Amino acid sequence: MKKIINDPNSVVHEMLNGLVTTSNHLKLLDNSTVIVRTDAPIPNKVGIVSGGGSGHEPAHAGYVGKGMLDAAVAGEVFTSPTPDQVFEAIKAVDTGNGVFLVIKNYTGDVLNFEMAAELAEAEGIQVEKVIVNDDVAVEDSSFTTGRRGIAGTIFVHKIAGAMAESGAPLQAVKQVAEKVVANVRSMGMALTPCTVPASGKPSFHLEENEMEIGIGIHGEPGIERKPIATAEAIATELTEKVLGDYDFSGEVAVMVNGLGSTPEMELHIINKKVQAILADRGITVYKTYVGEYMTALEMAGCSVTLLKLDDEIKQLLDAPSEAQAFRQ
Repeated sequence: MKKIINDPNSVVHEMLNGLVTTSNHLKLLDNSTVIVRTDAPIPNKVGIVSGGGSGHEPAHAGYVGKGMLDAAVAGEVFTSPTPDQVFEAIKAVDTGNGVFLVIKNYTGDVLNFEMAAELAEAEGIQVEKVIVNDDVAVEDSSFTTGRRGIAGTIFVHKIAGAMAESGAPLQAVKQVAEKVVANVRSMGMALTPCTVPASGKPSFHLEENEMEIGIGIHGEPGIERKPIATAEAIATELTEKVLGDYDFSGEVAVMVNGLGSTPEMELHIINKKVQAILADRGITVYKTYVGEYMTALEMAGCSVTLLKLDDEIKQLLDAPSEAQAFRQ
């Protein structure tokens, strides 16, 4: 796959430097890969930090902004940021009210974010965290113990960010984030692999007529390879697997997420079937998000996420956001 880059070893730094020129609300910490709000640290506010390997854009820096994250830490492509990098982000957003970490369930992310939290606590910074594990495809993989964290992470960013923006204390932010994690499920599929710039070759192989169901956002194996099916069949398989994992009766928010190279046209076709399935089940859709929220470089494919709502989550979901990738 051809790529428009300069040097495979500098893609992350060049990307981050380019990103901060797009908004006067973002800045890049010196000698780091940490993007923060220019008004950070915000007095009397819990700081919200997330991050992970690059290659999932607009995650995670695209969600930095009023109403969502205060900082995002970028690792190398598909590689966890180091504890020192995460520690710098924590220090940059702390005002004495504590810092909350949103961590996707990958071994490197969990270990490095937890080490950073220990460094921060040694300096008197109170830190809490949540680990997102919304992927229903597999229980364990080479990257995780337990389920992987994928596009449902964006809902955690939104809800926890809105709660912190309201002035809520650290424990309240943690409580609502844990509620979102308990009530969100996702599953994805791929039509093509992706290519990490430094390697220059696809991370796995699919035949021209093949797709993989349950793929991870780094190209981790899913649950089945099979001939490419129609959009309706794909949407049905993903949605039914998500619905089979949790009771989504009542109201939900829906996210149909593109993995990097899927046209929005195709995502809306997937969404059409998702909506029909939910209507047939008597599940009310409160809000729908269709687009690229958590990608895997140039992988073609999509994921379906459902978030079960209550009054508190709905109010926080509706709260304003000035993050570039989630404006409302």
